[in-house]
Amino acid sequence: MPQEREGAITFKQNPVTLLGPELKTGETAPDFHVLANDLSPVTLKDSQGHVRIFSVVPSLDTGVCDAQTRRFNEEAAGLGDDVKVITVSVDLPFAQKRWCGAAGVERVQTVSDHRDLSFGTAYGVAIKELRLLARAVFVVDRDDKLVHVEVVPEATNHPDYEAAVAAAKKAL
Repeated sequence: MPQEREGAITFKQNPVTLLGPELKTGETAPDFHVLANDLSPVTLKDSQGHVRIFSVVPSLDTGVCDAQTRRFNEEAAGLGDDVKVITVSVDLPFAQKRWCGAAGVERVQTVSDHRDLSFGTAYGVAIKELRLLARAVFVVDRDDKLVHVEVVPEATNHPDYEAAVAAAKKAL
Protein backbone atom coordinates (compact mmCIF):
# COMPACT_ATOMS: atom_id res chain seq x y z
CA MET A 1 0.00 0.00 0.00
CA PRO A 2 1.58 3.33 -1.01
CA GLN A 3 2.03 6.15 1.45
CA GLU A 4 -0.91 8.60 1.53
CA ARG A 5 -0.25 12.34 1.80
CA GLU A 6 -3.58 14.01 2.55
CA GLY A 7 -3.98 17.61 1.38
CA ALA A 8 -0.57 17.56 -0.34
CA ILE A 9 -1.95 19.66 -3.21
CA THR A 10 -5.25 21.08 -4.36
CA PHE A 11 -7.24 20.29 -7.47
CA LYS A 12 -9.61 23.11 -8.44
CA GLN A 13 -8.95 24.58 -4.97
CA ASN A 14 -10.01 21.35 -3.18
CA PRO A 15 -7.41 19.44 -1.12
CA VAL A 16 -6.58 15.98 -2.49
CA THR A 17 -4.50 13.02 -1.33
CA LEU A 18 -1.34 12.06 -3.18
CA LEU A 19 -0.22 8.44 -3.16
CA GLY A 20 3.48 7.69 -2.84
CA PRO A 21 6.53 9.38 -1.36
CA GLU A 22 7.46 13.05 -1.54
CA LEU A 23 10.60 12.96 -3.68
CA LYS A 24 13.45 15.39 -3.19
CA THR A 25 16.25 16.70 -5.38
CA GLY A 26 19.36 14.53 -5.02
CA GLU A 27 17.47 11.28 -4.54
CA THR A 28 17.67 8.41 -7.02
CA ALA A 29 14.80 8.48 -9.49
CA PRO A 30 12.47 5.53 -8.90
CA ASP A 31 11.80 3.00 -11.63
CA PHE A 32 8.32 2.67 -13.15
CA HIS A 33 6.40 0.66 -15.73
CA VAL A 34 4.18 2.60 -18.15
CA LEU A 35 2.95 2.07 -21.71
CA ALA A 36 4.06 3.70 -24.95
CA ASN A 37 1.55 4.60 -27.67
CA ASP A 38 2.03 1.16 -29.26
CA LEU A 39 1.34 -0.53 -25.87
CA SER A 40 4.99 -1.55 -25.42
CA PRO A 41 6.39 -1.21 -21.88
CA VAL A 42 8.52 1.80 -20.93
CA THR A 43 10.72 2.01 -17.83
CA LEU A 44 13.28 4.47 -16.48
CA LYS A 45 16.04 2.26 -17.86
CA ASP A 46 14.79 2.79 -21.43
CA SER A 47 16.05 6.38 -21.39
CA GLN A 48 19.22 5.74 -19.38
CA GLY A 49 22.24 7.77 -20.44
CA HIS A 50 20.10 10.82 -21.25
CA VAL A 51 18.92 13.74 -19.21
CA ARG A 52 15.15 13.34 -18.87
CA ILE A 53 12.37 15.83 -18.28
CA PHE A 54 9.27 14.04 -17.03
CA SER A 55 6.34 16.39 -17.62
CA VAL A 56 3.44 14.98 -15.63
CA VAL A 57 -0.12 16.07 -16.47
CA PRO A 58 -3.63 15.02 -15.36
CA SER A 59 -4.99 14.72 -18.95
CA LEU A 60 -3.87 15.93 -22.37
CA ASP A 61 -7.51 16.85 -23.09
CA THR A 62 -7.42 19.89 -20.79
CA GLY A 63 -6.17 23.38 -21.58
CA VAL A 64 -3.26 23.60 -19.14
CA CYS A 65 -2.05 20.05 -19.90
CA ASP A 66 -2.26 20.77 -23.62
CA ALA A 67 -0.28 24.00 -23.17
CA GLN A 68 2.30 22.32 -20.91
CA THR A 69 2.96 19.53 -23.40
CA ARG A 70 3.17 21.94 -26.33
CA ARG A 71 5.57 24.17 -24.36
CA PHE A 72 7.92 21.27 -23.55
CA ASN A 73 7.70 20.17 -27.20
CA GLU A 74 8.96 23.63 -28.19
CA GLU A 75 11.66 23.60 -25.49
CA ALA A 76 12.85 20.15 -26.63
CA ALA A 77 13.96 21.63 -29.96
CA GLY A 78 16.60 23.70 -28.18
CA LEU A 79 17.78 20.99 -25.81
CA GLY A 80 19.27 18.58 -28.33
CA ASP A 81 19.28 14.80 -28.56
CA ASP A 82 20.86 14.28 -25.12
CA VAL A 83 17.64 15.39 -23.42
CA LYS A 84 14.48 13.27 -23.61
CA VAL A 85 11.17 14.94 -22.81
CA ILE A 86 8.53 12.47 -21.67
CA THR A 87 4.95 13.44 -20.85
CA VAL A 88 3.22 11.10 -18.42
CA SER A 89 -0.56 10.99 -17.96
CA VAL A 90 -3.27 8.42 -17.29
CA ASP A 91 -4.81 9.01 -20.70
CA LEU A 92 -5.07 5.82 -22.74
CA PRO A 93 -2.14 5.30 -25.13
CA PHE A 94 -4.53 5.54 -28.12
CA ALA A 95 -5.80 8.94 -26.94
CA GLN A 96 -2.24 10.17 -26.39
CA LYS A 97 -1.25 9.13 -29.92
CA ARG A 98 -4.33 10.83 -31.40
CA TRP A 99 -3.66 14.01 -29.38
CA CYS A 100 0.00 14.17 -30.46
CA GLY A 101 -0.98 13.78 -34.11
CA ALA A 102 -3.64 16.48 -33.89
CA ALA A 103 -1.35 18.83 -31.94
CA GLY A 104 1.71 18.25 -34.13
CA VAL A 105 3.75 17.24 -31.08
CA GLU A 106 6.74 15.24 -32.31
CA ARG A 107 9.61 15.95 -29.90
CA VAL A 108 7.88 14.73 -26.74
CA GLN A 109 7.26 11.06 -26.00
CA THR A 110 3.92 10.45 -24.33
CA VAL A 111 3.48 7.47 -22.02
CA SER A 112 0.40 6.18 -20.24
CA ASP A 113 0.26 5.36 -16.53
CA HIS A 114 -3.36 4.26 -16.91
CA ARG A 115 -2.81 0.55 -16.30
CA ASP A 116 -0.95 0.46 -12.97
CA LEU A 117 -0.36 4.03 -11.73
CA SER A 118 3.25 2.82 -11.45
CA PHE A 119 4.81 6.20 -12.23
CA GLY A 120 2.25 8.07 -10.14
CA THR A 121 2.79 6.03 -6.98
CA ALA A 122 6.59 5.77 -7.42
CA TYR A 123 6.92 9.55 -7.86
CA GLY A 124 4.22 10.47 -5.34
CA VAL A 125 1.87 12.18 -7.77
CA ALA A 126 -1.12 9.80 -8.05
CA ILE A 127 -4.28 11.59 -6.90
CA LYS A 128 -6.22 9.06 -4.82
CA GLU A 129 -9.65 10.68 -5.16
CA LEU A 130 -9.52 11.13 -8.95
CA ARG A 131 -7.17 8.41 -10.26
CA LEU A 132 -5.33 11.13 -12.14
CA LEU A 133 -1.76 12.38 -11.84
CA ALA A 134 -0.89 15.67 -10.20
CA ARG A 135 0.82 18.28 -12.36
CA ALA A 136 4.55 17.94 -11.82
CA VAL A 137 7.96 18.13 -13.49
CA PHE A 138 10.89 15.89 -12.63
CA VAL A 139 14.32 16.32 -14.22
CA VAL A 140 16.55 13.26 -13.98
CA ASP A 141 20.23 13.35 -14.89
CA ARG A 142 22.22 10.70 -16.77
CA ASP A 143 23.00 8.93 -13.49
CA ASP A 144 19.30 8.63 -12.56
CA LYS A 145 19.48 11.35 -9.89
CA LEU A 146 16.64 13.83 -9.47
CA VAL A 147 18.06 17.29 -10.20
CA HIS A 148 14.72 19.14 -10.24
CA VAL A 149 11.44 18.29 -8.53
CA GLU A 150 8.28 20.38 -8.82
CA VAL A 151 4.86 19.17 -7.78
CA VAL A 152 2.57 22.09 -8.59
CA PRO A 153 0.60 23.03 -5.43
CA GLU A 154 -2.63 23.71 -7.39
CA ALA A 155 -3.03 21.11 -10.14
CA THR A 156 -4.75 23.51 -12.52
CA ASN A 157 -1.76 25.92 -12.55
CA HIS A 158 1.29 25.80 -14.82
CA PRO A 159 4.68 24.51 -13.65
CA ASP A 160 7.86 26.62 -13.70
CA TYR A 161 9.00 25.82 -17.24
CA GLU A 162 12.14 27.96 -17.04
CA ALA A 163 13.39 26.22 -13.88
CA ALA A 164 12.89 22.76 -15.40
CA VAL A 165 14.68 23.66 -18.65
CA ALA A 166 17.54 25.32 -16.72
CA ALA A 167 17.93 22.17 -14.59
CA ALA A 168 18.04 19.98 -17.71
CA LYS A 169 20.66 22.22 -19.33
CA LYS A 170 22.75 22.23 -16.17
CA ALA A 171 22.58 18.41 -16.00
CA LEU A 172 24.09 18.16 -19.50
